[in-house]
Amino acid sequence: MSQKEQIIIFDTTLRDGEQSPGASMNIEEKVRIAHQLERLNVDVMEAGFPIASDGDFEAVKKIAQTIKGPQIAGLSRANNMDIDRAWEALQFAGERGRIHTFIATSDIHMEHKLKMSEQQVLDTAVAAVQRAAGYTPNVEFSAEDAARTRLPFLAQVIEAAIEAGASTVNIPDTVGYTIPSEYFDIISYLKANVSNIDKAIISVHCHNDLGLSVANSLAAVQAGARQVECTINGIGERAGNCSLEEVVMALRTRHDILPFTHNVKTEQITPSSKLLTTITGIQVQQNKAIVGANAFAHEAGIHQHGMLMNKDTYEIMTPESVGLNASKLVLGKHSGRHAFIDRLKELGYDLNKEEIQKAFVRFKSLADMKKEIFDEDLDAIVADEVLRVTETYKLLQMNVSSGSFASPTATVEMEVEGEVKKTAVMGDGPVDATFKAIKELTGATYPLLNFSVGAITGGTDAQGETSVRLKTEEREVLGQGAHPDIIVASAKAYINALNKIASFAQRMQGDI
Repeated sequence: MSQKEQIIIFDTTLRDGEQSPGASMNIEEKVRIAHQLERLNVDVMEAGFPIASDGDFEAVKKIAQTIKGPQIAGLSRANNMDIDRAWEALQFAGERGRIHTFIATSDIHMEHKLKMSEQQVLDTAVAAVQRAAGYTPNVEFSAEDAARTRLPFLAQVIEAAIEAGASTVNIPDTVGYTIPSEYFDIISYLKANVSNIDKAIISVHCHNDLGLSVANSLAAVQAGARQVECTINGIGERAGNCSLEEVVMALRTRHDILPFTHNVKTEQITPSSKLLTTITGIQVQQNKAIVGANAFAHEAGIHQHGMLMNKDTYEIMTPESVGLNASKLVLGKHSGRHAFIDRLKELGYDLNKEEIQKAFVRFKSLADMKKEIFDEDLDAIVADEVLRVTETYKLLQMNVSSGSFASPTATVEMEVEGEVKKTAVMGDGPVDATFKAIKELTGATYPLLNFSVGAITGGTDAQGETSVRLKTEEREVLGQGAHPDIIVASAKAYINALNKIASFAQRMQGDI
């Protein structure tokens, strides 16, 4: 395939995706996602917004130092301080480092947010690109809210940005406002009216507020865009971003009318989706395309009959093509360490010896309680034993009594900042009593926004998976827990959320 037929996949899970409520990740979690994106073989990964916080800076720096395949991008506003800080982190990626600078160009943004004239915006954009180009030739310029920008001015800004040194120009649908035919016309207009457009790659970044982000991205590709910005599972602000797995599999499945290629290893799609869910706790809806639990499930009799005759009757892609194994049952209590490690690697986990040991001990304990261990159980084990923040608060043991003739009472023993504490508290139910006991031991006063419970797999011996969302002054924080006892799982989720809050507070104090 020629370069003109190659679609560059720009993944922004670690930057725009992390802006999804409750999706904040620490440095270790971001690096884990980055390594999986490397296995997925994305062309560019946007590692973060270095000026936003010391934590974001350190994450971008660590990823630039450790990831060797994809280009590493860092976002910056159109000012010298942002751009300098971005390159300070990105320099470790060398020629693979990309400074991604932006400024809004729509009338509503210029008037109400920037309070700048067209000329001021134009001058600022040019100065920013020139500043970035002084560090690296790999500069991307984004015209924020391009889809609502007057086309003559948009063309003027894009032409000036390319002249200043931008090698990629991004035309974002920042608020998910446009529709495919309109977006096609916007890209076509720029190709016809920007005299130097052939000197840069046109990129598109679509949000999903109207559910059209993937359709808009594909329309832009048909019009001449050659980079698509997207996220795993489509996570992102508000309704999310263009879904990487959907746009990639659309290009692969409909190659007849989308004659383009990409470098993504699609067999890594499912492991990527699962790892992101494990780390963020943001579940994928069951009927989500490509990675949803029902994506390859067939219940209707007519469909099942057709599948038995020929899978092509109702499947336009195979489960294996996106990394979904036909058999989910992999391990039991007689399985050894080598089989356990191999399966973790297949699921996309690259753990060190200490982490493997912690996970293996938990696996053996679970295998004694369950007859069958599924992939989902392994995901929960890794999330519960490995992908957890530093434990300021640790659950030591607990006991709950409840029933129709007794007031629910939770007895909880915890380690709180190194000190062992114990209390017994009554509540309206066993979970309420447990949470009250934890709050009494820790002094936590954060409002509980949401509490949810689910079974990880089928069967009465399934692990329970719980999530707790707490509200702090700065953000919403999601805690997760898994255990065959649903009350224990609930306690672990609540404590996990408290530990994330404590970890965030420590990072803000400079303890990164």
